[in-house]
Amino acid sequence: MCGRYTLLADELEILREFDLEQPIDSYQSSFNIAPGQNVLAIIHDGKKKRAGYLRWGLVPSWAKDEKIGYKMINARSETAHEKPSFKKLMARKRCLIVADSFYEWKRDGKEKQPKRIQLADRKLFAFAGLWDKWEREDKDLFTCTILTKDANAYMQEIHHRMPIILPKGKEDEWIASGEKDPQQWHQFLQTLEADTFSSYNVDTYVNAAKNNDAACIEPLAE
Repeated sequence: MCGRYTLLADELEILREFDLEQPIDSYQSSFNIAPGQNVLAIIHDGKKKRAGYLRWGLVPSWAKDEKIGYKMINARSETAHEKPSFKKLMARKRCLIVADSFYEWKRDGKEKQPKRIQLADRKLFAFAGLWDKWEREDKDLFTCTILTKDANAYMQEIHHRMPIILPKGKEDEWIASGEKDPQQWHQFLQTLEADTFSSYNVDTYVNAAKNNDAACIEPLAE
């Protein structure tokens, strides 16, 4: 799964990395991005790529209660093309969720050791995500979820699941405008090459979502 991550890059770095033309409204970096918070995402509106904020935790358009979002921070890529909550979104509401590292907790006996995980050859990257718009009375809510898959060889030592990180050359393809059969996107995700990671232990200080400063990413003394 993916339940916490970071985005420390400055706005200019993001604009350059993802070839964005417009500034990011109210951009803020974060050492500890958690479910329920607004997260930086990129979509294609049919004319161009746009960056903006979505709330992390998918609330499908048909949901009766927005609280369902807290149960839908991740979506299994193996079945997303079949599930009612995600099938239509796979066809036409795909997004990039911008990050530069993520946290995962490795079980060690009864304890869980938090680790910060980065790409070995790339600073900024994007998770494959899905988004939707939920409308009730006078409230519009834009939310998202991060797609996950079975852990690769590196991640298996830490956790059995991992977020899908799109290769640089596949990001624009993932959010390209136009509708496509969800099964085709399922196949697209299954053929992505494995990522190369690096990681290090961090303090359990990061466990609390309220903590959002450089101490979250400070390497733990061995």
